[in-house]
Amino acid sequence: MELHENVIYVNIIDCRSIFAVVTGKDPKSFRRVVNVQKKRIAVIFGGKSSEHEVSSVSASYVISKIPEDKYDIIMIGITKDGKWLMYNGDIKDIADGSWENNLQNKTAFISPDPSIGGITIITDNGCEIIKLDCAFPVLHGKNGEDGTIQGLFELAEIPYVGCGVLASADCMDKIVTNIIFDYAGIEQAGFTWFYSSDYFKNPDKYISEVEKNLEYPVFVKPANAGSSVGVSKAASREELKAAVIKAAKEDGRILIEENIIGKEVECAVLGNDEPFASVPGQIAPAAEFYDYDAKYNNPDSKLFIPAQISEELMEKVKKTAIKAYRTLGCTGLSRVDFFVTDDGRVLLNEINTLPGFTSISMYPKLMEASGTDGSSLIERLIELAFERTGKNV
Repeated sequence: MELHENVIYVNIIDCRSIFAVVTGKDPKSFRRVVNVQKKRIAVIFGGKSSEHEVSSVSASYVISKIPEDKYDIIMIGITKDGKWLMYNGDIKDIADGSWENNLQNKTAFISPDPSIGGITIITDNGCEIIKLDCAFPVLHGKNGEDGTIQGLFELAEIPYVGCGVLASADCMDKIVTNIIFDYAGIEQAGFTWFYSSDYFKNPDKYISEVEKNLEYPVFVKPANAGSSVGVSKAASREELKAAVIKAAKEDGRILIEENIIGKEVECAVLGNDEPFASVPGQIAPAAEFYDYDAKYNNPDSKLFIPAQISEELMEKVKKTAIKAYRTLGCTGLSRVDFFVTDDGRVLLNEINTLPGFTSISMYPKLMEASGTDGSSLIERLIELAFERTGKNV
């Protein structure tokens, strides 16, 4: 076998010698792991959250848009029970979950040790290291958007797509974001919150407090859960009690928000220090509100791009989206959701740091309507990851 100058070989005899990268030696005892002319990108998908299936569909889109002439792609799937596997099969098998049954899957994980700087793969002969230039976490909800996996990338000193640890954690926590937006003077629905453990000790006390501060109907949300998981609309005391029980299954803190009557408008934001806001779009949900099923499963939900609001309100949405994005220290991308009322109020609803990339997802559609197609968008997100860390693209 001929040894090539542009290929790095890694010794895989055992885990102790795995980190020695060498050239110019017998290739029979070494394995090719990276073409140094390309950047190596790990796309991580699946996860333990309630949005596991959507993450897999989004990952299929993202992988299909990464330019293969510039990047080598490593696919890492996380099963619902948290097992990390390197997958080398067909992209189409990711969306329906059948990738998990591939017999060639190998246990793989990212080490927090920055001297490794990549993925550790468990093999029959010991371990193998694949160096990474960047990670693209296509993980929605808990353990994907909440700063946990971002913290792993920070420890490993691997550049990654999307918001940093603090911004991810803050944006995932609906109570924290409401408090920050309130302080920043960004208009939003009235709200109150409490710990579920306190509520169950004295339900009537907390129900009375909600009724004192807000009028029915109200929205009841777990503080930490993505894509409207655990969210309910309550029009009475009995419905409120049932909604709190539902939300408490997702998180230990409960947010109660005022019901706002208005158009549901979304804006895609892209960038680091100088973010760009897309043309806003509008949701006409198939359900009473834009819950998980309406977002991902019900084709009757309608999208309008641009949103059916005045030019003045469009500009206000874009300006507020960027203010919210910068207030929370977001980088890379986020989708910022609003309510726009008939009397011209623009109220921020929530901010999503890793929005969906499915065929019906608003973020890529808004960016395309603003002049950035899917391939250009994904490539720009990778570039932003390198720019944020100061590493060369």
